[in-house]
Amino acid sequence: MRVAILGNSGSGKTTFAQTLAHSAAGVAVLDLDTIVWTPGQIAVRRPDEAIRADLESLCAPRDAWIIEGCYGDVIEAALRWRPELVFLNPGEEACLRNCRSRPWEPHKYASKAQQDEKLAFLLEWVREYYRRDGDLSLRGHRRVFDRYDGPKREVGAA
Repeated sequence: MRVAILGNSGSGKTTFAQTLAHSAAGVAVLDLDTIVWTPGQIAVRRPDEAIRADLESLCAPRDAWIIEGCYGDVIEAALRWRPELVFLNPGEEACLRNCRSRPWEPHKYASKAQQDEKLAFLLEWVREYYRRDGDLSLRGHRRVFDRYDGPKREVGAA
């Protein structure tokens, strides 16, 4: 099983990945935030070469893995291993609701309070997804999904 999950913040990527992982023992799961951002500096993106090297070290030697994230360029790089591409697209209101009820993510934030301080920014980021362009947008995700000729499915299209 190789699965790449793409979608907006709050679309359910992490939950979907965890559900899949529980159904298949021994599957490596990678939240792309952990390789994209400089540790301790969630707003500082690492160099593309470092991101790609980490992606390679997880994906190349394994027959089974799940990756999840909103980074269209990184997901697209992983498509060379021919995973099933899952595009989670539940709509803006569902993403906003999920962000508001998100549990503390200790691998991203030192405390729940620190995470909560970023909530207003996150909610605005979610709203802008439908209007902006680039690898972190609905248009960018749609381009990755539409171009991929491997196994794929879109879940929760609005």
